[in-house]
Amino acid sequence: MTTKEPVLARARGQTLTGKIETALRLRILSGDLPPGAKLSLDRLKNEYSVSLSALREAVTRLASDGLLEVEEQRGYRVAPISLDNLAEVTRLRMELEPLALRQAIANGGIDWETDVMAALYRLNRTGRDPKDQESLEVWEAAHNAFHLTLIDRCDMPLLLRMCGQLSEMYNRYRHLFLSIKGEQRDLAAEHTEIAESAVARDADRAAALLRAHIEKTGAALKARLEAALPGQER
Repeated sequence: MTTKEPVLARARGQTLTGKIETALRLRILSGDLPPGAKLSLDRLKNEYSVSLSALREAVTRLASDGLLEVEEQRGYRVAPISLDNLAEVTRLRMELEPLALRQAIANGGIDWETDVMAALYRLNRTGRDPKDQESLEVWEAAHNAFHLTLIDRCDMPLLLRMCGQLSEMYNRYRHLFLSIKGEQRDLAAEHTEIAESAVARDADRAAALLRAHIEKTGAALKARLEAALPGQER
């Protein structure tokens, strides 16, 4: 993860811009590029041995996902973290993902049910070692896939995109403040309850469980962030 070659090599099947985007995304989510860090495009261009145009396209995509901020006349920096931002992202996820799940339950067929249970199985079978960066990345990928598969058949592209962007923002908080120390929860049980309720077409229960799941994670993140940023009032 600390060198460019392994990251770009693992991102097979992508365009060059996609590979750069994936590499930078992983570095942001892992904290290798910490919140508030300024990006030197010239340095990154040399580090990844790519053109400036491909690099600019990649960072523009990351900015559109909320992971980077554009500073006028000064380039890009990694989006900062704050209690206010965490609260906003948590609230939006609690509102939008249950809505998307309800729509997916109404629209999804047997293929969707199969995909949900397969994503659940993969997630529950994926280990997460706080001391192993690659293990954390594999778990995060399986976790993201599960949550996105749940809502995939909502058939509302704009809503899906918004949920995906919020999930990316949330992932960084979770990776920075929960993955390393772990969580004192039975996440497998929570995910299983959500999935089983969804494929049973119990929309009310599935939506309530998903909302509670996001709220619990938000509360845990808030506690860790308050400890890390004691000077913030919120």
